[in-house]
Amino acid sequence: MSIRVVVADDQTLVRAGFRLLVDSAPDLEVVGEAVDGAQAVELARQQRPKVVLMDIRMPRMDGLEATRQISGDQLLGGVRVLMLTTFDLDEYVYQALRVGASGFLLKDTPPADLLAAIRVVAAGDALLAPGITRRLIAEFVRRPDPTQVAPAALDALTDREREVLGLVAHGLSNSEIAERLVVSSATSKTYVSRLLAKLGARDRAQLVAIAYETGLVTPGAG
Repeated sequence: MSIRVVVADDQTLVRAGFRLLVDSAPDLEVVGEAVDGAQAVELARQQRPKVVLMDIRMPRMDGLEATRQISGDQLLGGVRVLMLTTFDLDEYVYQALRVGASGFLLKDTPPADLLAAIRVVAAGDALLAPGITRRLIAEFVRRPDPTQVAPAALDALTDREREVLGLVAHGLSNSEIAERLVVSSATSKTYVSRLLAKLGARDRAQLVAIAYETGLVTPGAG
């Protein structure tokens, strides 16, 4: 069964290009195109895609608000948003993570990498383009948020789960975490799954946010 995708971008040529690329893959299918965030939300509710390729800057409703509405809708719990940015230092990337985006990619990402990213996000994993994690960390440090998550949110975690959360926050994959802790990849994956469940996070991207907002991981910690 094909992975259903909605493309949201206010530029006609960009949407057409993404449609052609996505539809060229046998396991992917574009089921709708949106010219702005409001239409993206509407299509997400109508089509229930697995992934929404979401531009950040769009008229009427931008990609941030659209992502917030999609991630906040319980009926759309299976819909993942993959943000497309023009610059890797995009000022909105930090905000996009906070409102529920599952991944970030540059618009000039090679076609094969974009298709792979859609599959990764559709599978429920988070995807952060190379370098993005470090910049997100810098943003958490530079922009303390008044709605910071209380450290008490971590009370339900075991010491090992806290350790795993810290490693996730530093961008380590399941296999890298397994190697660091000298456990199997399956065990590492189980720990991450427990963290997602206990902390009510949609994916690894939100685990990164929680780790920094609770103070579990601090600037310069390695």
